[in-house]
Amino acid sequence: MEDGFRGKVVVITGATAGVGRATALAFAQQGARLGLIARDEAALTALQDELRPMGVRSQRLAVDMADAAAVTAAAEAVERHLGPIAVWVNNAMTTVFGKVRDLTPQEFRRVTEVSYLGYVHGTQAALKMMEQRDRGTIVQVGSALAWRGIPLQAPYCAAKHAIQGFTESLRTELLHDGSAIRVTTVHLPAINTPQFDWARTRTGHQPRPVAPVFAPEVAARAILRAAARPRREYWLGSSTIRTVIGSLLSPAIADWFLVRGAVEGQERAAPARPDRPDNLTRPVSGLHRVSGPFGDEARQSAAMVPASVAVLGTAAGALLAAGLAGAALGRLWNNGR
Repeated sequence: MEDGFRGKVVVITGATAGVGRATALAFAQQGARLGLIARDEAALTALQDELRPMGVRSQRLAVDMADAAAVTAAAEAVERHLGPIAVWVNNAMTTVFGKVRDLTPQEFRRVTEVSYLGYVHGTQAALKMMEQRDRGTIVQVGSALAWRGIPLQAPYCAAKHAIQGFTESLRTELLHDGSAIRVTTVHLPAINTPQFDWARTRTGHQPRPVAPVFAPEVAARAILRAAARPRREYWLGSSTIRTVIGSLLSPAIADWFLVRGAVEGQERAAPARPDRPDNLTRPVSGLHRVSGPFGDEARQSAAMVPASVAVLGTAAGALLAAGLAGAALGRLWNNGR
């Protein structure tokens, strides 16, 4: 799909599972050199083994994204061993499912440290390297939940909202400085990843993504495209577009829509075992793969549009609808005279 990454150095955080692993494989197919960041050394080694037959040069870095110094050291190590970083993909995350009243301050703090501050640490590390050459692209893997908070995911939604504000501030600073470094965000719909089998849950049920669900490879292709053609922001999938636009136009209606289905829509019928392992504070072995358990319903393609195009299209549609409604009312008025 994109052929501009051959020999370029791409760093991916959260690289061993789900969207991160699919993204690593997508860039590998384009001939990129890969810096692979995740916490689990064994999972990183397994990913390298999968990449090796593809002739890909890679470096594994077992790092917790909550550790800013370790993230900076990882970026420096990548440049020493692979060369100048051309693309940095912030993707690492963790979460806890549960109502706000049922979650502990420690759980909120940990999700914030990884899912928000991990992006801050990754971005700062990338900037430190890229500013030496005044070039490079930072890709923030976002979510429709950056625009619309939903029940049972307050820590994660808050982190995604924070990343949105952080990235907007950074973008304006780079523009002010005349920097050639690009920052782009890809907001994703629900993706079929292993997180639903290893995320901590306080609901008593095994969690699941809110339908519709998409395959991780769909997200990976979108990230690859955003890195090749960085725009301010991309929205992936019609569900993302509907979520964002709906929340902007009528947040109160969005609230009631979520009340009616989003809680049950995030719970599987199967109860969560009390001894179920989770990856909030340490990795869970055996689940480092691309896809989660919802392959039967995962869609294999999705429209990807720049946010500006989606907004203009929605505005045009609204104006057209208003015009048609006005014309219809006019005819009724004239017929009734």
